[in-house]
Amino acid sequence: MTAQTIPNAPGATGGGGTSGTATAPMRFGPLRAVRLGLGRIAYETRIYFRAGDTVFFTFLFPIVLLGIFSVAFDGLGNVGTNPDGSGGISQATYYLPGMIAAGILLSGVQNLGVDIAVERGDGTLKRLAGTPLPVLSYFIGKMGQVLVTSLAQVILLVLLSRFAFGVELPTEPEKWLTFAWVYLLGIFTAAVLGIAISRLPRSGKSASAVIIPPLLVLQFISGVYLSFSLLPEWLQNIASVFPLKWIAQGMRAALLPDSFATAEAGGSWNLAGVAIALGIWLVAGLVICRVTFRWIRKDS
Repeated sequence: MTAQTIPNAPGATGGGGTSGTATAPMRFGPLRAVRLGLGRIAYETRIYFRAGDTVFFTFLFPIVLLGIFSVAFDGLGNVGTNPDGSGGISQATYYLPGMIAAGILLSGVQNLGVDIAVERGDGTLKRLAGTPLPVLSYFIGKMGQVLVTSLAQVILLVLLSRFAFGVELPTEPEKWLTFAWVYLLGIFTAAVLGIAISRLPRSGKSASAVIIPPLLVLQFISGVYLSFSLLPEWLQNIASVFPLKWIAQGMRAALLPDSFATAEAGGSWNLAGVAIALGIWLVAGLVICRVTFRWIRKDS
């Protein structure tokens, strides 16, 4: 593979524009870019699992919380029991949809938001800008890693809930179809938004401090750790602006009995609203990524 030498090639330095000569990255067609991206998924996944703090706070965190909530609140009895004390669902069943939704948020938004900001801050993106790697390949590698690790996380959550806490999973095919499309739409939306917010931190060192606290607050007001119906209406309205509330609602529609739909805002699962809200956030995230992504910050 050869490189073409041209004067003042800003593309070789991520748009920095140095004087003298520079090596211009070779151009690849879309198919070659996709193949390169698919090849990076395994690399990105290995790097992910080598970072112990990232694995705990994005991969294991929802699994640990599901175990804690299921054990700690088991003494309160079933959720949604009849007046005579019969029926209802276990605490583990009740918290499973929220933990899956939180895992989607952490795997996509928090993981990529912090990771890309750190790579921009330590010069990794600047070095990649001087290679033939297309931006498309880089994104495919990152989003593929999110999909692989998130799927593994969901499988562990479901297995833990089923075999450790005896959760009765749905048997209706339409429930699992709902689960599939909510999950896929949610994880791709979260991944795109993670790439978009990676521009917010001014340095890699500040990435965790800038990104993690708002996401933690969002989890508390979006029906993940607390019942959404317990929140005041004004706080429900704020949470409804953001995608996590809709992911959690979609997961409850897939995994909880239909009788629990009456506890939702409006008294129904509102799956059409889930699809519309996540679709809007997905498109908005893609536009923001397209407009703002740079290998290096302009003010660096």
